[in-house]
Amino acid sequence: MLRNRPLPTLVVAAVGLALLVPGTSANAGPVPGTGAALKVAAGPGQVSTVPDWRMQTSKTATQSGEVISGPAYSDSGWLTVPARSTVMAGLIANNKYGDVNYSENLKKANRADFQVPWWYRKVFQADPQPGVNTFLKLNGGVIARGEVWLNGKKVAGTDTVIGAYPNFEFNVTSLLRKGDNALAIKASPSDPAKDLVIHFIDWSQLPPDRNQGIFRNVDLAQSGPVSLRGLHVLTDLPLPNLDSAAVTVKVDARNNTGSAVTTTVTGSAAGQNYSQNVSLAANETKTVTFPLNVTNPRLWWPFQMGEQPLYDATATATVAGAKSDEQKTTFGIREVTSKMVSGNIQYQINGKPILIRGGGWASDLFLRTNVQKIADELMLTKSMGLNTIRLEGKPENDELYDIADRLGILIMTGWECCSKWQSTSNFSAEDKRVAGASAEGEAKRIRNHPSVFTFLIGSDEAPAAAVETIYLDALKRADWQAPIVPAAARRSSPQLGDSGMKMDGPYWWEPPVYWYNNQKGGSAGFASEIGPGPAIPEMDELKKFLSSSEISKLTDYNASQYHLSPSSTFSKLGFWGTALDNRYGKPSSVDDFVKKAQLQQYETNRAQFEAFGRDFSDTGSNQAQGVIYWMQNDPWPKLYWHLYNYNLATAGSYFGAKTANKALHAQYSYDDKSLAVVNMGLQAQDGLSLQVTVFNSDGTQKANETRPVPAKANGSVRVGTLPQPSGLSTAYFVRLLLKDANGKEVDRNVYWLSTKADTLNYSGGDWYYTPQSAYTDLKSLNTLKAGQVSVSTTTTPGTDGRQATHVTIKNTGTSVAFFLRASLRKGTGGAEVLPAEWTDNYITLFPGETQTIRAEYRASDLGGAQPVVEVSGHNVTKKSFS
Repeated sequence: MLRNRPLPTLVVAAVGLALLVPGTSANAGPVPGTGAALKVAAGPGQVSTVPDWRMQTSKTATQSGEVISGPAYSDSGWLTVPARSTVMAGLIANNKYGDVNYSENLKKANRADFQVPWWYRKVFQADPQPGVNTFLKLNGGVIARGEVWLNGKKVAGTDTVIGAYPNFEFNVTSLLRKGDNALAIKASPSDPAKDLVIHFIDWSQLPPDRNQGIFRNVDLAQSGPVSLRGLHVLTDLPLPNLDSAAVTVKVDARNNTGSAVTTTVTGSAAGQNYSQNVSLAANETKTVTFPLNVTNPRLWWPFQMGEQPLYDATATATVAGAKSDEQKTTFGIREVTSKMVSGNIQYQINGKPILIRGGGWASDLFLRTNVQKIADELMLTKSMGLNTIRLEGKPENDELYDIADRLGILIMTGWECCSKWQSTSNFSAEDKRVAGASAEGEAKRIRNHPSVFTFLIGSDEAPAAAVETIYLDALKRADWQAPIVPAAARRSSPQLGDSGMKMDGPYWWEPPVYWYNNQKGGSAGFASEIGPGPAIPEMDELKKFLSSSEISKLTDYNASQYHLSPSSTFSKLGFWGTALDNRYGKPSSVDDFVKKAQLQQYETNRAQFEAFGRDFSDTGSNQAQGVIYWMQNDPWPKLYWHLYNYNLATAGSYFGAKTANKALHAQYSYDDKSLAVVNMGLQAQDGLSLQVTVFNSDGTQKANETRPVPAKANGSVRVGTLPQPSGLSTAYFVRLLLKDANGKEVDRNVYWLSTKADTLNYSGGDWYYTPQSAYTDLKSLNTLKAGQVSVSTTTTPGTDGRQATHVTIKNTGTSVAFFLRASLRKGTGGAEVLPAEWTDNYITLFPGETQTIRAEYRASDLGGAQPVVEVSGHNVTKKSFS
């Protein structure tokens, strides 16, 4: 991730997660008592997952692994922690530090506590059966290294279990006992400068344990004489023809015995059955292949381009008529390709170019997996119109990919910057081995997911030649089909060549006009990570994680803020606050600061995505190919780099992006005052018209024009320029109404502009920003005449426990009702209902106008209260309505 700095000194796809995830976590805590009982399944093809662990520091548990992994060992006084639990996550689950999200409570954790190994232990019952093999599977590594023991015997040491991502499988059949068994794993301390692990760089304050421990499932899998592994499906479309697909099913059959064996592998995929007899020598593994042809396939598309059908694939191995093992997975039929357009990468899905509009994804700071929260976040992602999330390191657990497959959200994966991952020229032989195992393990884990469309084997830097070869060989072994890119920055490597991506910043405040320039992070090419920095939540949210004194300190732009970054570059609001003062006027209070922050965040976020949308139809090197907003979400509550916050509250940042990313959208250009209509769908839209109205700040109309719009498919069309009437007030409004052939409104977009422009000094600045040389003047918005609105609400039941509250707002006054926000409450004066999926918010109404917006949410999130809507605005007093 962050750029031009010295380095710090310091997979089988899961199956079939429903979109309506129950309100439980895959990593819930705390776990009561000494944990859940685990009885290992005895039948071939069955898998038992360790449900939780007992955890203790090696400062206290000083015995050897031989002793600690003995079934009779007493772990009295140890903590019970979730199944996927770093050391810090386990301590938090046991309320060791209180609310680590609030104020500076995270500092209560002593870094020295994590400079020693920690033990994980689980007692389980087994009933070994003749002819049934048991395999211990680590579905990801132990951070930073692991020592694995079972029933007093060492299974693997820290010379084998290394790194965050390699998968490990050990045959432990001979070590199992009837009755009680004990598994113990010792996790070494983590240092992202020394180990290929996980680092949060400057994304937030750092986890004190540096994510030491276990963060993925540990399984005990059973099979007979033959095991099946790595079931996956390759798909190939004869582009541009889409009426057939070559589908190849592959699975590895492994002989677990010392004698030759014949197995029959049967299964089905895409409605077709297959079977093959396979002869295996002693301890041999063979890849079994089933080529299929699917006519008129149901193709998988990103959500704005089409539907997301998924197919099932299965494989079962039998020996002498008895089941020996089985596997199943899901897959989608789609083809991703890429090409260079004037030096910039362009992705195509099923032969159609796609403008990538996404956000940088942050895993939970303590690597906890909350499935419901992930589902909610991806709901907000889709509702915001983002078609992509980028994982820079920290690849998530399987649930994220499952949900993305079903929602039609693309995922770009790859390694992180600014840690050991970036130091490829200094990799030791062990580092190279771990790097290759990491790439192969991750690729095999996610290759069946149609949502995953590219792999970046470098972030800020391309890997050194030798490591590039290691990565490419690993991906080839994994049958990786999607495009591979050498870096997220403008870098090249010997085999892959130029990345076709740029990483020129910014990472801090820029005004709306910045995004339309082809320099630096402007709307040309593929910008892999750019954003305007601070993202101040609404006051309700600030009170959840900041003390009153910390909230008051926000108006001091030169003060370090703990809930910004540990990096001195991003620890202060700095010139973001200077811009706020110059553009909107110095806030009179913290409440005024928060209110103005939403305006500033909305307008620049909208402009960032709108600029790339407009320029998707440019030509040559000026054509926009993709933009990843830095960042999408929070690993921990913070004041910057997010589109929605840690608690899934949506504010100005979110709704600016949501407005810009509508599939059919009319927009204004800050650089040349042109108007455009962007259509992200694959079908042209005929008979549209664009009504353009200019208002003075007092609401008087200065210009009103209607223009026909030929909205072409998958691109943008310019629709002239903004009218320039005389007599405009310094701050004024523009309303764009896109209507269909019947006059029905299909898009609405309101801008607040000034006769004085923001200007930039491109010769100044640094890698993370371009400074302003002059500021727009929007201060007169502070003296708008008070707005008057009427509000009515209705609530209707939905499906699957959801309901919707409709809010109809009418401007009953004679002035503009500016930047109206509706929030849903648990009763009058109650807490905000989160998450809520709003169709629109922060809306502006001119005299006599009415608009209805809708919030959808889980009825259970009301906690038994009645829904109450609060409405407030920049010049409208807050009131409640039920």
